Amino acid sequence: MKEIAHINELKSLMQSNEKVWLLLYKKGSEQSDCAFENFSKAERTIESEVFCLADVNEVRDIHPEFNITSVPSLLFLENGILKNVIKGCHKTEQFNAIFDKSVFIAAAPNEIKPRKNVTVYTTPTCSWCTTVKRHLQENGIQFREVNVAANLKAAEEMVRKSGQQGVPQTEINGQIIVGFDKTRINSLLGIN
Repeated sequence: MKEIAHINELKSLMQSNEKVWLLLYKKGSEQSDCAFENFSKAERTIESEVFCLADVNEVRDIHPEFNITSVPSLLFLENGILKNVIKGCHKTEQFNAIFDKSVFIAAAPNEIKPRKNVTVYTTPTCSWCTTVKRHLQENGIQFREVNVAANLKAAEEMVRKSGQQGVPQTEINGQIIVGFDKTRINSLLGIN
């Protein structure tokens, strides 16, 4: 099992290996420690697959790259593409079943949907921000949350992109939506 120190190390592994499993965890968190322990015990007998770990306390550039907002998260990368994210702590047997099942997962070419890059600009006291995040979560949309009240550079970037100071603002593949415009969000994300 390999400890990853930064995104470039992971990208190098992804280029030289067809399948890469990466457990993102936060040492000291009960759920993450559970996932780390059980992932470490899981049988990894598939030689063509690489198994890695990254502690988000120390490695800060991987989870934003894949829009991972909570840990523990197990990422399955195939041919350099994120294929699946499994969240939470699982028993060792469950991790083994997840690894075994990956051998049999196949998608038809027309079933593969391009992944959307979604960022939600928020503040802690904004109720509409919570509504946007809940809507995205309920529809299985991964997103990166940026608290503009705590990050002045992000706030300036948000205003530069949209010309607006109000939140929430949702950026979907470069298009900005100010407020909670459910119809437009659903349209851009392909939510029925």
